[in-house]
Amino acid sequence: MLHYQQYGAGEPLVILHGLFGSSKNWQSLAKQFSEYFSVYTVDLRNHGLSFHDDEMNYSVMADDVIRLLGSLGLPAFNLLGHSMGGKVAMILANNNPDMISKLVVADIAPVAYQHHHNGLLEPIMVLPLVDIDSRASADAALKPAIPDPMLRGFLLQNLAREGDSWRWKVNWPAIDRHMSELTGFPLSESDWLIDIPTLFMRGENSDYIGTDEVTEIEGHFSDARIETLEQAGHWLHAERPQEFLKMVSDFLR
Repeated sequence: MLHYQQYGAGEPLVILHGLFGSSKNWQSLAKQFSEYFSVYTVDLRNHGLSFHDDEMNYSVMADDVIRLLGSLGLPAFNLLGHSMGGKVAMILANNNPDMISKLVVADIAPVAYQHHHNGLLEPIMVLPLVDIDSRASADAALKPAIPDPMLRGFLLQNLAREGDSWRWKVNWPAIDRHMSELTGFPLSESDWLIDIPTLFMRGENSDYIGTDEVTEIEGHFSDARIETLEQAGHWLHAERPQEFLKMVSDFLR
């Protein structure tokens, strides 16, 4: 079963993180959302504290979430997904429309992308954890290949200490093997339609939802609106958290 955290009481809101992320990334916003909702932040398979598995695609990830929410006795809920989590949310909404009250998809569209993240995965997977004696030394070892300090910090949140050794909470090899499925989208171009009230949010400085992606959204979501968060990129919830909180809360409430 997937690992999750729960905050607050009220109408359920389920949050699904993006690639290389975890429920921990949403802790601060989840606590703020919990003023109005019963919030469930979920670790998707091969991420966070959830199980590792060789299989990695949107169908099995959506099924994982359904099994978890069924075990929690949630027959209906609001669903928010960012990036990879947004694609999981769209597949879940297509397969189980009666379970979702409202849907929020953050900076992703129902299309295949060309972002393959090879420049991130290779240096991480060759990092010799037996030679790492601190998080700072891991940071220094990754710096030549991943010079952006914020990105390195985000990725290193997945490094966990166990006694005198270190391990990755993310199953990098499985993600690497299935990257084409994760950057892709499994539904065909023409034979699906979602009529759940849906908010698509995009960062002003992000290239994930442009003109072509808007066309795809409008072709497959009959009750969707698209909002732009100013001065934000792909990680819009981390870059503009209060504006993100207000936009989502206004839509859901």
